[in-house]
Amino acid sequence: MSPSPSTGPSTGPSTGPVTGPVTGPVTGPVTGPVTGPVTGPSHRPADGPARGWSALSVLHGRVEAHLERALQAAHELSARELSVLDLLSGQHPGEGGHLQMHQLAEAVVLSQSATTRLVTRLEERGLLTRYICATDRRGIYTDVTEAGFALLPKARRTRDAALREALDDAERRPGLAPLVAAVRSLGDA
Repeated sequence: MSPSPSTGPSTGPSTGPVTGPVTGPVTGPVTGPVTGPVTGPSHRPADGPARGWSALSVLHGRVEAHLERALQAAHELSARELSVLDLLSGQHPGEGGHLQMHQLAEAVVLSQSATTRLVTRLEERGLLTRYICATDRRGIYTDVTEAGFALLPKARRTRDAALREALDDAERRPGLAPLVAAVRSLGDA
């Protein structure tokens, strides 16, 4: 015998379609369609800065996921790895021209240990090389190798195309369109 659909408020588990309001907690899987209102804690959107922060978080997540997929597929790089290569490619031999590992970690917003692991992965791929600072033996510097410099323009093109695609997609969503406009205006500045 199959369960009959619920037509009134439900406070217990259901294995059939739910056609009335659900007023209690749902503690198990819902296996049928939910056609009535689900009541419980307020699911009202946040107000003010919280709403903006939420939209920014959504935009960031969508863009980052798209970039990750594109860079992994084309170059076996993460977006963060490309950021590190990009940052380190701008170093110069003059005073203050090289980043120490703790400065690199700060610049890419990672812990020092996560940055070390990331640099190790890039070094193992032959894209970076590390060496001891000549004036401060405690300092370790990292340089982009020839292979790293050869990969950078291709990876940047992939990133830029994926970024355009992700922003174009996000721009079609009313809650994200103003943020996309802001991101694009920052790129023009």
